[in-house]
Amino acid sequence: MDTESTADGQPGAGAVNPAAEGEGPPAPAAVESAEAPAVAREVFGERFDAAVRYTELLATAGVQRGLIGPREVPRLWDRHVLNCAVLAELLPVGTTLCDVGSGAGLPGIPVALARPDVSVTLLEPLLRRTTFLEEVVRELALENVTVLRGRAEEMVGKLAVDVVTARAVAPLDRLAGWGMPLLRPHGQMLALKGDSAEQELADSRAGLARLGAVEWSVISVGEGTLETSTRVVQVKAGESPGGVKAATRRAKAARAGRTAAPRTGERGRGGRRRSR
Repeated sequence: MDTESTADGQPGAGAVNPAAEGEGPPAPAAVESAEAPAVAREVFGERFDAAVRYTELLATAGVQRGLIGPREVPRLWDRHVLNCAVLAELLPVGTTLCDVGSGAGLPGIPVALARPDVSVTLLEPLLRRTTFLEEVVRELALENVTVLRGRAEEMVGKLAVDVVTARAVAPLDRLAGWGMPLLRPHGQMLALKGDSAEQELADSRAGLARLGAVEWSVISVGEGTLETSTRVVQVKAGESPGGVKAATRRAKAARAGRTAAPRTGERGRGGRRRSR
């Protein structure tokens, strides 16, 4: 689940720099990011300073480690950070969220900054990216964010959330196969898709239905806040998100968890008998 393009299909925040994978020339030096627009204070509120620092980290360490294309640095605020943060408009209070293929933390970290009440898991399979994400979470003191290394298909039955987000990870039909099984019943998947949104949705409807989706649409968020609103494919799940296979895997994982747990009355560590 490498992120290799931005939401509108252009190389950028999720692009892999060949130098970071041990190929090609060294990563170019970072260039100075643009000053935070006035609207950023409105979007991030008390966490505005943390959002500024995150953008600085993207422009420096993010570029040096190949997580951000250097040409994206001058437009980090409008094209990446704010573009992702406005997803917060779609989230109920106290939501749990998993950002699949999080890469440099987009959209998960901007959403977490804008909404401290939302519990965010950044799911990313590549070590160099999870290392960056862990450093960002520590530096920004984001108590509502957890970094998890792994692939979405490995987490079925281990992780269940209200919302799955993704940006520039994969075509919608493949993304749904990864993200929908992680949802709780009646959860939703929010995929930032840019100009390809309608076509991808049209091509994926049959597959979405098989994966337990009951409603889907293309919506815009950030209207009245951003100069260019963010286009999102919103997919709502029914009682069995992910379909029959995912339900079977969740049940199997639950049975395995019960089998692994000590039975009532057995002695636990330290020789103490477990009470009822």
